[in-house]
Amino acid sequence: MPRASPARTGLRTFGAGVKHLDLFSGIGGFALAARWVGWETVGFCEIDPYCQQVLRKHWPDVPIYDDVRELTGETVGHVDIITGGYPCQPFSVAGKRRGEADDRHLWPEFARLIRELRPRWVVGENVAGHINMGLDDVLSDLEGLGYTWEAFVIPACAVNAPHRRDRVWFVADSLGTGIRANAGAQSRTEVECPQLFQEDWQTLPDDIE
Repeated sequence: MPRASPARTGLRTFGAGVKHLDLFSGIGGFALAARWVGWETVGFCEIDPYCQQVLRKHWPDVPIYDDVRELTGETVGHVDIITGGYPCQPFSVAGKRRGEADDRHLWPEFARLIRELRPRWVVGENVAGHINMGLDDVLSDLEGLGYTWEAFVIPACAVNAPHRRDRVWFVADSLGTGIRANAGAQSRTEVECPQLFQEDWQTLPDDIE
């Protein structure tokens, strides 16, 4: 299957001057990619103290908000794009898969901030176990907020990591341009690993609970 092209989403031309909010920031993977393409990260939201230390080291001038449940659009101000890898434990096959019953199920907070901030673009990431638990609800929520979307399964080996480690990604657009019309969960596509990695490496488990 052909690899997904950034041009399909229109993000390729979404460059300098873009204001980026990074939710569930970890150690700043999304913010590093934002820096590479010339976006300005205007805020992190990350509760883990060690991750906060890493973020402060590399982005000393960017504010860090602790708890996504307390963060508001009014606090953040205008942003053009929100990114986030919201907690995977509710969906991961390595855990109990309690879904919405898990107190780490924080997609509703992500959706609330999308509603309050109305960014042009939203990019999200999670484990492959999310595909058959909860992803359709996420995509339905995005449609309800007025976004068109496209979702992809992209394994780590597609960017030359020595293991497969599938992850599901979605890109959502508030203007409905540069992204194909929603067609339900069936419109997801997969990006394949190079053959070398498919033959020589085994899949690693999702993040442990």
